[in-house]
Amino acid sequence: MDENPIPRFGVSGFVELINQVLEFSCSSVEIEGEVANFKVNQGKWVFFDLKDEEASVGCFMPVYQLRTPIEDGMKLVVRAQPKVTKWGKFSVTVQNYRPLGEGSLRKSFQLLRTKLEKEGIFAAERKRCLPQIPARIGVISSTQAAGYADFIKIVNERWGGLQIDVAHVQVQGEAAADQIVAAINRFNESQTPPEVLVIIRGGGSADDLNTFNDELLVRAIAASRVPTLVGIGHEVDMTLADLAADVRASTPSNAAQIIVPDRRELLREIKALVDGMAYRTESAIGDLSSEVDNLRQRALLHLDSRTDVLTSEIKQFQRILAAYNPQLALVRGYAIVCGSTEIGEVISIEEEKIIIKAEVKNVKQK
Repeated sequence: MDENPIPRFGVSGFVELINQVLEFSCSSVEIEGEVANFKVNQGKWVFFDLKDEEASVGCFMPVYQLRTPIEDGMKLVVRAQPKVTKWGKFSVTVQNYRPLGEGSLRKSFQLLRTKLEKEGIFAAERKRCLPQIPARIGVISSTQAAGYADFIKIVNERWGGLQIDVAHVQVQGEAAADQIVAAINRFNESQTPPEVLVIIRGGGSADDLNTFNDELLVRAIAASRVPTLVGIGHEVDMTLADLAADVRASTPSNAAQIIVPDRRELLREIKALVDGMAYRTESAIGDLSSEVDNLRQRALLHLDSRTDVLTSEIKQFQRILAAYNPQLALVRGYAIVCGSTEIGEVISIEEEKIIIKAEVKNVKQK
């Protein structure tokens, strides 16, 4: 009897053994290489090869894991589990992946940007204005990051007294995008959601910031019913999350400057406004006083002139009345006859100094 018999397996048993060995020895590995033969089958499954100068390995994953675009020629790092299929084909099941190198990151960014632009995700007309001075702010960030500390410090210096609800999340790494998406949904589903949602992180490498180019994250920002303000990295950094937000800040510090005004500067502006109004009011009162004085002087002049005219007219009337005074006629030798001219009637004849009573004896027509 052979002391060291060669193990014998059925095909299924052998494949199962190999997979057990692979799972035990390397249940999860990272592989980097160049993408080739990328395709999506039935809208459900993603297949591609990773290759270098000497070898190639097939990769597989469900389509929902396709969070950033992949294209032939791109370089990737995939975290995957190696296995042998029941058809005897060796492949790796992709658990996660990320573009490798600046060129691949840029290519993936541009592919997804083009796709989302066609859907109108970044359209200016869908963007909303932020409240001028929000009383309640939701912040999504790593509370251990310097960018978060800068944001809180500047907000409190500029305004203070605000209610700030913070969702602590990872802002880089495999779990970051899903944690941020969950925080966005949690704020949106709250019974008392914040007036504005701020997503921030400080600077980092292009690979670190690639978290904010995740398709599901970008769509969650665009779909938020709470207006969004995103401040990622430094001023020169641009992510798809920035483009999807209602308002983009160049840095976390800039996000704090956008979210609330500077109370001291606002008070200075109000004081300048009040001082300006007071000056304009005093000036207007002075102008009105001058105008009233001018009107009064003109009225007095007009009244004096009218008085002179009326005085002249009265004197003229006095002269006319004097001319028709019957006493003057008596002085000149005329008489005033009063009474009826019927024959036999007694009439009164008034001269300057006497009054004569006479009887009418005769009346002739002239």
